[in-house]
Amino acid sequence: MYSAVNTIWVLLGAALVFFMQAGFAMCEAGFTRAKNTGNILMKNLMDFCIGTPTYWLLGFGLMFGGAGAVIGGFDPMVRGDYAAALPAGVPLFAFLIFQTVFCATSATIVSGSMAERTKFISYCIYSFCISAFIYPVSGHWIWGGGWLSQLGFHDFAGSTAVHMVGGVCACIGAAILGPRIGKYDRDGKPRAIIGHNLSLGALGVFILWFCWFGFNGCSTVSMESDDVLVSAGLIFVNTNMAAAVASCVTMVYTWLRCKKPDVGMTLNAALAGLVAITAGCDVVSPTGAAIIGIAAGLLLPISVSFFDAVVKIDDPVGAISVHGVCGAAGTILTGLLAVDGGVFYGGGFRFLAIQCLGVLATALWAAVMITIVFQILKHTIGLRVSAEEELKGLDITEHGLPSAYGGFAFTYDDTPDGLPVAAGEVSVQKAVPVEVVTPLAVTVPAGGVKMTKIDILCKMERFDALKRAMFDIGITGMTAINVMGCGEQRGKSEGYFRGAKVEATMLPSIQVSIVVSKLPVDLVVNTARKVLYTGSIGDGKIFIYNVENVVKVRTGEQGYDALQDDVN
Repeated sequence: MYSAVNTIWVLLGAALVFFMQAGFAMCEAGFTRAKNTGNILMKNLMDFCIGTPTYWLLGFGLMFGGAGAVIGGFDPMVRGDYAAALPAGVPLFAFLIFQTVFCATSATIVSGSMAERTKFISYCIYSFCISAFIYPVSGHWIWGGGWLSQLGFHDFAGSTAVHMVGGVCACIGAAILGPRIGKYDRDGKPRAIIGHNLSLGALGVFILWFCWFGFNGCSTVSMESDDVLVSAGLIFVNTNMAAAVASCVTMVYTWLRCKKPDVGMTLNAALAGLVAITAGCDVVSPTGAAIIGIAAGLLLPISVSFFDAVVKIDDPVGAISVHGVCGAAGTILTGLLAVDGGVFYGGGFRFLAIQCLGVLATALWAAVMITIVFQILKHTIGLRVSAEEELKGLDITEHGLPSAYGGFAFTYDDTPDGLPVAAGEVSVQKAVPVEVVTPLAVTVPAGGVKMTKIDILCKMERFDALKRAMFDIGITGMTAINVMGCGEQRGKSEGYFRGAKVEATMLPSIQVSIVVSKLPVDLVVNTARKVLYTGSIGDGKIFIYNVENVVKVRTGEQGYDALQDDVN
C-alpha cells in the first residue's frame, strides 16, 4: 500500500538534493580561477549525467539488491524485487531517484579538490567508477543491510556514506595529481590562489545550506507518524544549528589567528557543519548539534592548513577538509552525543567503537579502490593535463571555450619559469633584436640622472615568470594591466561556442611598465626576452622610452629621487 505523503516527501527530498549540484557547481567555480569555469561547470553537469544511468545499471543493485554482508546484488536496470529494502509506502522508482541523487553528490565532491588540472576524459571515467561500485558497495554496508548496519552503525543521511567517501577519493586524487603550478614557492611555502568570484561561491554555499534541509530532513523517508513529525523538526533544527555554530567558530578562529575574519573559510565552515551533523542529526539534541558545529568550526581551518602547508596536498575548494575530515568527525561524535546510546548519555563505549570502525572501514575501502582507479588512469590515458594546458586554462584547452565570461579576459597568474620552445620556429639567436633609437636631442631629466620607461607586452601565462625574473635582477616596482590587442596576424580563432566558431581579432595580453634609473636597460630587456621567448608568433613586444621627469606624490620628490623607496 503506497503512501502519497511519504512518496511526495521522498520526491521533494530528491529534488532538493538534485539542486545541490547547482550549489556545488557555484562553489567550485567561484573558488577557482575564471579560465577553468566552463570546465568545472561541465564536470558538475556530467557527474550527474554519467552517474544517473550508471547507478541505474550497476550501483543500485550493488547497494540494495540483496541482503549479503558485503555486497548487494547484480541487477542491471533495476528489475528485481526490492520490497524488503523500500521504505514504508514508497514506490520503487521514487526510492531509486532519491538514492540516485545521493550517489551523484558523492561523485561531485571529488571534482573540487582536483580542479584546474585534471583531464576531462579521466574525470568522466573516475566519476563513473565512483557511481558504479565505490559508493554503492560501502553504501550497502551502511544502508543496504550490510555488515556495518548489522553491527548498529549509525549514519542517518551520509556523513560517512556520502561525504567522507567523496572526501577520501578527493584526497587521494589531489595527492596523486600534485599541486597546481605556482601553488608553492621555491621554499615550499603555500601561496594563495584566489578564486575569481566570491559572490558565486557564497551563493553556492547558501543553495547547499537550503538544500541540506532536504538532504537530512527528507531522509526520514516518511511523514506519517507523530514520532516522525517530531523527528523531522528536530533534524531541521540540528542541521541549521551545526552550520551556523560552525561558521561562528571559524570566523572567530580566523579573526584571532589572522587578525581579520576570513570570508572564504567562514563560508566553507557552514558546509563543514552541515556535513558533520548529517550522521547524527536525528539522534542528537540541539546542544549536541551545537557541539558538533563547534568541532567542525575548529577542525576545518586546522585541517585546511594541515593539508595545505604540512602534507602539501593542493585542494582548491577545501573538499578534503569539509567532506572527508568533518564527515568522519561528525560520525564519530555521534557515538559520543547520541541521546540514546551515546557515551555522554551513559550508553557505554560499544556504540562509539562501532562508529569508529565504520569510519575506518569505509575510508579504507574508498582509498584502496580509488587509488587503483587513479593509478590505472595515470599510467594509461593520463590523469593530469600538460603544464601548458594548465596555464592556458582548461576552458580553452579541454573544451575550446575562450572564456566562460564572454568579452572579458583574465590573468593567468601562476607560471613555471619556462615552457617548451615551439619546434621549428625562429631560434633566439636569429630573432629580431630590440633596437633603441636615441633622439637627436634628449632633454636632461630632472636630477640629472637618465630615466627610461620599458613597456613589455606579453602573453598572460608568462606574466608570473616575468614578474619573478624582474624582481630577481633588482626591479623594485612595476605596473601591470590587462590589455587587448593583435599584431599582423590579426588574432586567431579561439574555438567554438554552441557549435558556432568564435573569431577573436583582439587577443588578451599583459602590459608591464617599468621605469629604471640604476639598472642597465639592456639587462632588463635581455632578461625579459629570455623569459618570454618561445619562438612562436605572439611572444610579445618591448617598447623603450626616455622619461623626462617623475614626481612622487607623497613627498614631492622628483626625478631619480622619486624612484627610490624610502620605507622610513
